[in-house]
Amino acid sequence: MRFLELKIPPPVVAATIAFAMWPLSSLLPTVAAPGNARLALAITVALTGVAIDITGAIAFWRASTTVNPLRPANTQTLVTGGLYRFSRNPMYVGQLLVLLAWAIYLAAPLALAGPVAFILFINRFQIEPEERVLAEKFGEPFERYKAAVRRWL
Repeated sequence: MRFLELKIPPPVVAATIAFAMWPLSSLLPTVAAPGNARLALAITVALTGVAIDITGAIAFWRASTTVNPLRPANTQTLVTGGLYRFSRNPMYVGQLLVLLAWAIYLAAPLALAGPVAFILFINRFQIEPEERVLAEKFGEPFERYKAAVRRWL
């Protein structure tokens, strides 16, 4: 299945999964949760995710390196500061949080399959190929970074 590696932009993957979560959420009963509290939690988690995603992208722009996840070979700089001290993939963490917020809003346990599917897809078809390219391009500095900082959190 290597043909899927670095082919679908992660935001498109997240949007497709979010779209699929909606009908999936109606297959089983929802969790009884007060609407206002659920909405407030969903908005808080979503805004946190968006902020993390944007902050990660800004770090790439400041380092004058590509933010295009489909072209990791175009990377000019290994970004290891800011949010990248805590996660090698904060932009994907941000997108994951937005999906989690959507699952919270839907209040359906089955909707949690969406964030899980996102992690599995992104790990296999985006992060693993990216890391192969970065290891080849940056060598030992990337290997040290990879050993010191977690992939997600």
